Amino acid sequence: MTTTLVNPVKIDTLVGVLQQQALYKPDVTAYTYLENGETETDSLTYQELDKKARAIAAHLQSFLSPEDRVLLLYPSGLDFITAFFGCLYAGMIAIPAYPPRRNQNTSRLESIIIDAQAKAVLTTSDLLENIKSRLSENPDFAELECLSTDDIDSDRYVKWQKPAINGDTLAFLQYTSGSTGKPKGVMVTHRNLLYNEEMIKVTFQHSEKTVFVGWLPLFHDMGLIGNVLQPIYLGIPCYLMSPVDFIQKPYRWLQAISRYKATTSGGPNFAYDLCIKKITPEQIASLDLSSWQVAFNGAEPVRYQTLKQFSDTFASCGFRPETFYPCYGMAETTLLVSGGVPAELPVICSIDETALEENRVVVSTEENSKKIVGCGKTSLEQKIIIVNPDTFTECLPEEVGEIWVAGDNVAIGYWQRPEQTKTDFNAYLADFKTGAFLRTGDLGFLQNGELFVTGRMKDVIIIRGQNHYPQDIEFTVENSHPALKPASGAAFTVEVNGLDRLVIVQEVERTYIRKLDVKEVIGNISQAVTAEHGLQVYKTILVKTGSIPKTSSGKIQRYACKNGFLNNTLNVIGDE
Repeated sequence: MTTTLVNPVKIDTLVGVLQQQALYKPDVTAYTYLENGETETDSLTYQELDKKARAIAAHLQSFLSPEDRVLLLYPSGLDFITAFFGCLYAGMIAIPAYPPRRNQNTSRLESIIIDAQAKAVLTTSDLLENIKSRLSENPDFAELECLSTDDIDSDRYVKWQKPAINGDTLAFLQYTSGSTGKPKGVMVTHRNLLYNEEMIKVTFQHSEKTVFVGWLPLFHDMGLIGNVLQPIYLGIPCYLMSPVDFIQKPYRWLQAISRYKATTSGGPNFAYDLCIKKITPEQIASLDLSSWQVAFNGAEPVRYQTLKQFSDTFASCGFRPETFYPCYGMAETTLLVSGGVPAELPVICSIDETALEENRVVVSTEENSKKIVGCGKTSLEQKIIIVNPDTFTECLPEEVGEIWVAGDNVAIGYWQRPEQTKTDFNAYLADFKTGAFLRTGDLGFLQNGELFVTGRMKDVIIIRGQNHYPQDIEFTVENSHPALKPASGAAFTVEVNGLDRLVIVQEVERTYIRKLDVKEVIGNISQAVTAEHGLQVYKTILVKTGSIPKTSSGKIQRYACKNGFLNNTLNVIGDE
């Protein structure tokens, strides 16, 4: 994908995009950071961002080589953005991540460093010593260079050497949790980025008049590709705040939209639920949301009830139901796969829930039918098809199947995982001619080109917009107390009041059953899951040895376990 900005020169890298914006819009403010979600404390013009990126790149080029992997460990703020572009300007591969909290296990970070064979870690001067100390505990990282970028002399920009990069050059690795506890890196090229940014621009109907407000984590794909890179691509302003500041006080998000007359802003479904619950009538009366044109909702199931309640709650301050913009995407497609039409009401399909469980689409007019929110259509040259995952044949419109995607936005694979890349990124239909497609692992169906996502083939748990693999959580659980039997637990979600909540079912070692302290064990489980995954356990059930449902090969049957929980048929020793 190439894009044309102000002049007719074709641009095929994100570096070229920023250089063009710095040349033609030097004094336009690209980003403004809101401390505590309210106070403007830091900003960057396009020219300032370009110079800072050059200075950081020049410093990196003095001791690293092109294509070296560089880990970025930054709190929310503009330092992350300058470091990210610094890596791209140096021709190096950025790895966005989040600095470990105090007393937090660093095993995930260590896995990423080892998998990517990272050569350096970039952070802020405030965090540098803590990160050095934490990483120095592992002797394998003795050669790993750790440095802060906020104190690099800005005059170093004159020493920058333009790297030999093009659309096929790797820009960054987006690490997702691995099913075995080891994270895997999605390889995103400059071509992937520019193609997906164009998709977002076209689908969201963005223009030079678009104004962004965002609170999403910058190291995640939606925060990075959407809230950071789309404004750069458009050459427009963006106002950013910390996710923590939003979650602590959701009013700050809508207040910023009102204050800056934002036209595009959004997040996962839970964010809208949080606003409904936490923003008071007095605060609502102070808001003006009439400027909001695209309230994107993605990264987790989009719920009809949330759309209705939010629209009703905030109608008095100018929010329109057609502002809601359900969409679908994933890291493996850079970000966006599908989105709706701005200024049109979301598409709702009412279907028979019993038929859906059998992977059939039966439209229903019954009052208790399941309402599924459409996630829009494809755009540009991207293709979406629905495939029977057993026969690899394309499904009929009335059938639910796996969502397959093909397009220049689809990443080139997983870092150093050729077999998994071949399986997931190079799928062909049974005729062996139609492909290659990305297998998303998600289930859905198409009606008149509209994509409806119904569930997940894989057991990925999504809570508050974050993906969690159950195997990772189960591993944490079984190691939280010696009374728990290894490889004999299940983690899944159940819907409670419209929200997905985490449930743990875990076998107890036979030798501990008679002397079991249920309160202590469940307390250990809750504490460990919160510390390692940032999740709250809704319900923990301890069951007898050998009673958890497994396949003949010994794999946990999470679906059967969930049914046992819902039907009260588990062999329970204790719960809380």
